Amino acid sequence: MSLKELILKYAPVAVQDAGISVYNTHLYRQRHRGEYKAYQRYYRDFEQAGADRIAQEAARRQALFLQWATEKSPWYAPHRGKELHEFPILEKEQLLAHMDQIRSIEEREGIVSLTGGTTGASMKVIYHPEDMQERFALKDYFRSRYGYKLGRKVAWFSGKSLLRPVDLASGRIWRDDHINKIRFFSTFHIGPQYFDAYWRALQDFQPDYIVGFPSSVLDLCAMAQERGLRYDGKVDTFFPTAETVLPVHRELIPAMLGCRVVDQYAASEGAPFILECPEGSLHIHPLTGVFEVVDEAMQPAREGEILVTSFTTRGTPLIRYRIGDRISLAPDDHRCACGSCFPVVKHIDGRTADFIWSPENGKVNLGNISNSTKDAEGIICFQIVQETPDAVDVALMANQRFTQEQRENFLHALSLRLGKSMRINLDVVDHIPREASGKFRIVKNRLSPAAMRPLAQG
Repeated sequence: MSLKELILKYAPVAVQDAGISVYNTHLYRQRHRGEYKAYQRYYRDFEQAGADRIAQEAARRQALFLQWATEKSPWYAPHRGKELHEFPILEKEQLLAHMDQIRSIEEREGIVSLTGGTTGASMKVIYHPEDMQERFALKDYFRSRYGYKLGRKVAWFSGKSLLRPVDLASGRIWRDDHINKIRFFSTFHIGPQYFDAYWRALQDFQPDYIVGFPSSVLDLCAMAQERGLRYDGKVDTFFPTAETVLPVHRELIPAMLGCRVVDQYAASEGAPFILECPEGSLHIHPLTGVFEVVDEAMQPAREGEILVTSFTTRGTPLIRYRIGDRISLAPDDHRCACGSCFPVVKHIDGRTADFIWSPENGKVNLGNISNSTKDAEGIICFQIVQETPDAVDVALMANQRFTQEQRENFLHALSLRLGKSMRINLDVVDHIPREASGKFRIVKNRLSPAAMRPLAQG
């Protein structure tokens, strides 16, 4: 057992809090040294730049990144001198299997980042230290537009494994970074059994900002609303991470906590950034990389899967990386009221695997499925699992307002989306387990491609 595991298992809470505080401070110093301040000035300078200047800078950065990758990475060396569209698509399986050929630096020279395992495998990438400083410079500059800075009180809901049985028994469902004023909440135990402990801890802490999984914060807000509770305070802004932001998140969380919901996209592997502006538009940041939107035939499209090329992944170059997410682009001539000429995304649709296969309607994506609750009251959350082409199993958590009429409304809405031939097995439950990463998945499609192919051809 490692020293870290021994501390987490046996050390008193005060010792754990102290260790977390010191470790986080070390990380912040690592991220904020070097070129961090220069990159903050860089991104501030380009915030309102004209389209021509931005295009020239984006082209310069792309050329430098492709040059770096083809000179430093054995995987990309055969593609030296090619244009971006001539590079092969990089699949996740290749990144997992051929990391030693793809990476351009040794682990000891960079910063190792491990992503969660919602797809079944943890992903390891190595960041060049300067790239890590640049990513945090942009992220911190983005959040500073909403008043955030290190030292403001933050409640953090992410997939960290923090708690022991003795903590749950005592209701101590968090750990504190006292130096940086961050309270880390476990996302694995949010439910009716421990709701009072979570709500009390949030009330006592009175954060200025919340960061983390939107599903976790939504669950707390839904249970508080069901109990007729009001939050005694006001959160300034909620910055969601790691999950797709749905309309229900934007409705219920502000209603209960009095905050703005400000979205961002930048996957842990190192994807380019999509950032929400004060006018509510989602902007692709062209100086962080390239998003290619493609259809199922891998041809350019306005809505579909994304291939990412990220300029801040020199340690593990990501070029036309099939990251597994989908977006929809606004028209090219769309201009946001914020004044930025950065491209606008209509919405982020989430993971490409987050769909149900319908014999009648083909792929039914996450956004359409989540909208099934609009005319049904009393639903706290639900999860839909598909293991055969003609049936789905729906687990649903609900309160007293979920009457037989609301049940029929919900089933009708699902049936409209999935087709009349789809058998829907609905089970009202007390708890829906989260993934090992702590994330909550609304849709779990377990069909093999072979199971869908005959239907697609028919």
